[in-house]
Amino acid sequence: MTTSKKQKITYWVATLWLALGMTSTGIIQLIKLEEDIEMMNGLGYPVYLLTILGVWKILGVIAILVPKYPLIKEWAYAGFFFMMTGALTSHLIVGDGVERLFGPTLLIVLTIISWYLRPAERKIPMQNQ
Repeated sequence: MTTSKKQKITYWVATLWLALGMTSTGIIQLIKLEEDIEMMNGLGYPVYLLTILGVWKILGVIAILVPKYPLIKEWAYAGFFFMMTGALTSHLIVGDGVERLFGPTLLIVLTIISWYLRPAERKIPMQNQ
């Protein structure tokens, strides 16, 4: 198997897992389960933030999966990175256990892998300087 083929397979595996993770957590945030409300209260955030994060995650998944629109993809990847590093940092600051750190850490890793390995047609074209 060629490096290019391995890279493409790794990209799609990471991207589909990222999409699944962001979609599932986005839907859960939109539903506002009692456990999530308690978690937000424990982190010191308002509950309405769940709706904002849930919508952003679902829109971000759409952005990274649809063809074309490389600039929007860059923004989606950046948003995922900022949301997940913010979640990880928030859990660390309040002293949450490892079980609260696993999800955001995994999604950060998948975001980085998907962004780094994305095919050329999903990147912003570089202009010659």
